[in-house]
Amino acid sequence: MKKIGFVVPWHGEKIPGGAEMALRGVTQHLQQAGVEVEILSTCVKEFMSDWNENYHKAGLTVEQGIPVRRFKVRKRDVEAFNRVNIKLMDNERLTPEEEETFAREMINSPDMYKYMEKHKDEYHCFVGIPYMFGPVYYMCKLFPEKAVMIPCFHEEAYIYMNIFKEAFSNIRGMIFNAEPERILTERVYDTTNQKLITPGLGLDTSLTCDGERFRAKFDIQEPFILYAGRKDVGKNIYTLIRYFQEYKKRNKGDLKLVLIGGGEVNIPQSLQGEVYDLGFVSIQDKYDAYGAALTLCQPSKHESFSFVIMESWLCKRPVMVHEGCDVTKHFAVASQGGFYFNNYFEFEGQVNYYLEHLETADAMGENGRKFVLENFDWDIVTRKYREFFEEL
Repeated sequence: MKKIGFVVPWHGEKIPGGAEMALRGVTQHLQQAGVEVEILSTCVKEFMSDWNENYHKAGLTVEQGIPVRRFKVRKRDVEAFNRVNIKLMDNERLTPEEEETFAREMINSPDMYKYMEKHKDEYHCFVGIPYMFGPVYYMCKLFPEKAVMIPCFHEEAYIYMNIFKEAFSNIRGMIFNAEPERILTERVYDTTNQKLITPGLGLDTSLTCDGERFRAKFDIQEPFILYAGRKDVGKNIYTLIRYFQEYKKRNKGDLKLVLIGGGEVNIPQSLQGEVYDLGFVSIQDKYDAYGAALTLCQPSKHESFSFVIMESWLCKRPVMVHEGCDVTKHFAVASQGGFYFNNYFEFEGQVNYYLEHLETADAMGENGRKFVLENFDWDIVTRKYREFFEEL
């Protein structure tokens, strides 16, 4: 089998984000399993950077043992892109001309596409992740016979764009992180002639945690709900804060809310002393936080996978997720490792159930751990990936 080229908008060992973590894990474990891999990316640093800035030097480097080939980006019309993107963010449909503007003026690298055209026969296939960025879109449009996606789809306006429907319906195959993502894809796109697989994503299942160490280090002795991840509106974190604020009004007790991860969030004055915003913490501190928590709450409605849920389960703690996210709801039900809520009163009832049934909460955490070990250990996921590429 020839080498596999993974096509991504940006790449770096310390870039946060689910798709970025997925790419690093998949490429490293495939290489360890004897598959030749290479990453094709732009010179942009990361998602939050200026997409017109070539932060990295163009050319080939080797990072964490993986060849990384970077290409300069073309200058983009930021204002034109923002005008159409804001409509998508407001769930508005775009005209054909606006869709073309979206594709043309987002992050793009003509140098990358020229390289792929010239060297495509050296690759078994190109694998794009995630779906909505220029390099992945043009990979699918220009080289459908070579294109595979790990799309990371979830319910949002972007997936319904006609340019995506046209480009993504002609590629060789797709690799999904969860079954609801596959169901959504088959509803929106024509996948009749594609090879589809749902291996999920792998995790380091050997991680360890020490809840008491976390409590001692951060001086948090009360029971607490944990939120782990980027703190922004898109992750629905303000729903969690509002619900926690209402919970404290309606319930006695010393329950706290602990937030870890990047980003800034406004904490109401009434919750001063009730919410601990720890910002970025070390990986081990994060694992220890899982182990100390009453439950992890993942309120996001837009996930195609969720590493924090899986990590919480590996640390034997149950979870709470939003009913509006098909993927996390699916995981909670399939594992019997958590609850899903759709309104405040369901949230309150689930929190109190955990507080009043600690042994059951522990058992649900164990259910989650078993679910992760049986489905998302890297050896299992890597084998499924290899079989997919060999059969392609």
